Amino acid sequence: MDDAIDRTLDNVGQRLKDLRLRRDITLTDLARETGISASTLSRLEAGHRRPTLEQLLPLARFYGVTLDSLVGAPRTADPRLDLRPVACSDGSVIIPLTRRSGGIQAYKFILPTGDDDTEPELRSHEGYDWAYVLNGTLRLVLGEHDLLLKAGEAAEFDTRTPHWFGATSAGPVEFLSLIGRQGERAHVRAAPKTN
Repeated sequence: MDDAIDRTLDNVGQRLKDLRLRRDITLTDLARETGISASTLSRLEAGHRRPTLEQLLPLARFYGVTLDSLVGAPRTADPRLDLRPVACSDGSVIIPLTRRSGGIQAYKFILPTGDDDTEPELRSHEGYDWAYVLNGTLRLVLGEHDLLLKAGEAAEFDTRTPHWFGATSAGPVEFLSLIGRQGERAHVRAAPKTN
């Protein structure tokens, strides 16, 4: 194998790890979703094992990315994105809008009608998130704040603050989200929920 192919395959593990950490999913959960053992996933991410096509296909499908983006294949002259939606078990749909690894990633989220009485499970992780509502009402619980964002409104926050997104009982919500690592953020704010 030539050096370029070796270098390409050597970088796949880090791409896989970055994708998993950005999705805030454990190796155990990823193993359950893809049918690849957690130990194999760990060795792939650490670069101790070279990925096979049989391993890359379910990982690309789960993350909603192309095989080219997983292996870092050179881009073609065609600038169109492969906008394959990823359906989640809770009825939500995630559409990746960027295909490069690292840096700020863009997604479109479609969340089904929510239940206003459900107690949200707040999560926190490294990074920044920016959300812009296209249609519907997005409920954002951010620390002690419970915000309702309507179409045309945006919010940006440090994801180390415990947070949760969801739709309200008024109907589904569609929003764009820019998700960045620590230090990468957009600068737009939204007003708090009014009662």
